[in-house]
Amino acid sequence: MKFLHFMYPIMGITALLASCNIFIKNKSETSYSARNQETVSTSARKTNYSPALLSRVSEAKGYATKNDFSTSYCFLIDMSIHSGRNRFFVFDLEKDEVVMSGLVAHGSCKQTFLSEAKFSNAPNCGCTSVGKYKVGEAYRGQYGKSYKLYGLENTNSNAYKRAVVLHGYSCVPDEEIYPMVACNSLGCAMVSPAFFNRLAAIIDRSKKPIVLWIYK
Repeated sequence: MKFLHFMYPIMGITALLASCNIFIKNKSETSYSARNQETVSTSARKTNYSPALLSRVSEAKGYATKNDFSTSYCFLIDMSIHSGRNRFFVFDLEKDEVVMSGLVAHGSCKQTFLSEAKFSNAPNCGCTSVGKYKVGEAYRGQYGKSYKLYGLENTNSNAYKRAVVLHGYSCVPDEEIYPMVACNSLGCAMVSPAFFNRLAAIIDRSKKPIVLWIYK
């Protein structure tokens, strides 16, 4: 009997240690699974980005580094996307992900209305111009606070002369409206007032100018 009384505590301790080992193992496996799932989710999210966007991100980052622009953010506008869908992307170059997106109008080329974008760099054309831009200083104009845009390539070199700027306007909705189309600008990167305010917060706190790239 004494032997049995002595063995019971040992058996209890052994069982307790075994259960602890199982708990620790399960917890470790659960933690690993959660980390692995997070990695997979992040990877899956990034693979949803279009090849066009990813190639521009890589080039924009290199351009920004070489030319002393912001390496925290870049603005990408994909004019191949329907105007009723989000096609203005704010890319966080440090987190390597899109952190916000919104609708943006394209130029009417001074026609009554263009459902699809056409492109020109000619003076007074009223069209969107493709290429990289420097987001310049803020000013107050016809549409309230706006930002001057400086064309950095021969495809948009007349942007400043044409008064092509980044601004908000109420005709651009806050949410996607596909299959309907957005209103036209006269070549400006025109977004909704709410989205403009979010962009302004990033621009105003940036110590270096931000690259904005319109492509098709």
